[in-house]
Amino acid sequence: MTSQHWQPSASLAVLQQAAVLKRLIRGYMDKEGVLEVSTPLLSQAATTDPQLYSLKVARNGQTAYLHTSPEFPMKRLLAAYRRDIYQIVPVFRDAEQGRRHNMEFTLLEWYRVGMDHVQLMDSIDNLFQSICETFDINWCKPLRKRYADLIENELYCTLSDVTVPMIKAHFQVGERSFPDSDLKLDAALDLLFDTFILPQFSQGAFSYIVDYPASQAALARTVVDSNGTEVAQRFELYYGSLEIGNGYHELRDASILEQRIKQDQAVRESQGLDPMPVDKLMLAAHQAGLPDCAGVAIGVERLLMLLSNASRIDDVVAFPTARA
Repeated sequence: MTSQHWQPSASLAVLQQAAVLKRLIRGYMDKEGVLEVSTPLLSQAATTDPQLYSLKVARNGQTAYLHTSPEFPMKRLLAAYRRDIYQIVPVFRDAEQGRRHNMEFTLLEWYRVGMDHVQLMDSIDNLFQSICETFDINWCKPLRKRYADLIENELYCTLSDVTVPMIKAHFQVGERSFPDSDLKLDAALDLLFDTFILPQFSQGAFSYIVDYPASQAALARTVVDSNGTEVAQRFELYYGSLEIGNGYHELRDASILEQRIKQDQAVRESQGLDPMPVDKLMLAAHQAGLPDCAGVAIGVERLLMLLSNASRIDDVVAFPTARA
């Protein structure tokens, strides 16, 4: 590290834009009657999601974890007070570093009671239209694209018929490398999506991806669609190929939630990862009764990247991990 690393990597102009962005978000939430809350950054529990890596710290001689998202304690607030809430909060994810990733970043976590994920997308559109107009960014209402349609248009077969060997063959035809390891179908689909489908998205427009396979539901509800296929009531929001946010019509059934946590732990074990301590207080909140609600996590730095036309997350963070 050179002596120049004492300097911030983001310009003063970008930091000023970040301040304006947060004021716009808070102003919108105030107008909508959404309460700003704060929850702990440090917890005795951690996410069991095998794709996320929690940072460990010592707390009173015991292991504790910096949160990857404020989702679990915010759901405890939802169960207790049953009203719209949000927060703008730093989160931490180990092993995430790159052009679009920093181990510490900021999330806008936002829950609307009485809404499903479709209604929440409408609310996000209203917020983002205001933000884009303020920053003189062209606004066009985002298209909503079905996950199955995108996969099927790429592979020319129905999603239910897709196999890992089929995806591998598609990579070979496209002269792209495919991992030697034995990938599960969802992981192979993720790789296909990132490699072949995302680059086709219009680089100057927002898009929602909806109706993910039930196997990718995470903490969203599932329903049977008009084709008789079980799909997750969740969405991902992109600007071009840049992922901005991830939202759910939130799962309320505590027994299904426990099943999914057990499935996560089984996947972690199969991948040689340590099991994570389960947030039993969050489970208790679900057992007490989570209100019907939808929630979304939006990456504030990702949003700031598009507003400032930055190509690297380091350009919008005062002191990224390498300089922290």
